Amino acid sequence: MREAARAKSGISSESTSLDGQAGDRWTAHARVRTRPRRKGWKLYETVRLLLRWLRWWVRLEVRGLENLPARGPILIVSNHDAWLDPLVILESMMWKGRQLRFLAKASLWKFEPFAWVLDGAGQIPIRRGEGDLAAIESAVDSLADGEAIGIFPEGTLSRGQELRARRGVARLALACPETPVVLVAVQGGTDVKRFPRRPRVKIEFFQPQGGQAKPGEDPGDLARRLLAEIREKVAVTR
Repeated sequence: MREAARAKSGISSESTSLDGQAGDRWTAHARVRTRPRRKGWKLYETVRLLLRWLRWWVRLEVRGLENLPARGPILIVSNHDAWLDPLVILESMMWKGRQLRFLAKASLWKFEPFAWVLDGAGQIPIRRGEGDLAAIESAVDSLADGEAIGIFPEGTLSRGQELRARRGVARLALACPETPVVLVAVQGGTDVKRFPRRPRVKIEFFQPQGGQAKPGEDPGDLARRLLAEIREKVAVTR
């Protein structure tokens, strides 16, 4: 089963043999715990309170919160058109008391005060384009602990343009087949550039119409499928 889980995620046995037990981490949901870790919860809530004005300023509208399980692991997959997107997703999920840990680009940790906040809130740095197995392993462990993990299939800020879907999201979904994938469409984030004019941001949580990740599904096809469903709800910005 361990080898099968690695094969589903596209990761070889050599690449995951870090301590003799790493293979267990790829069969994440054989060990799901009933109470998730809440690393950085107090700091997370503090930052959210400081950003409460954001919800008013962007005239945030939220739909589909019923698609978020109250507890247990979730893989949140969203478009990333603007810097605003992760903030409104975090804010929206807190309405249901769910803390979200994003896989975020490692370069954000270069600024020490910002790095302190990211670490304190339990965010996960990932080195884009380098096959960062340590970051994926950390995400898999977090899902095994019943946490919510967020990832952007484009792998970077798209600025409202159409980018190709990267395989990281598919590898993570296939490595954790019992974790439900919830898609998120964020509209209006790019309008923040019209400051001081207030944007109108709409966010929707929804289930993949094409279904959850299927055993043996090609990672590239899965990543494209998930991103295409999001893009059906979020038009490309011209």
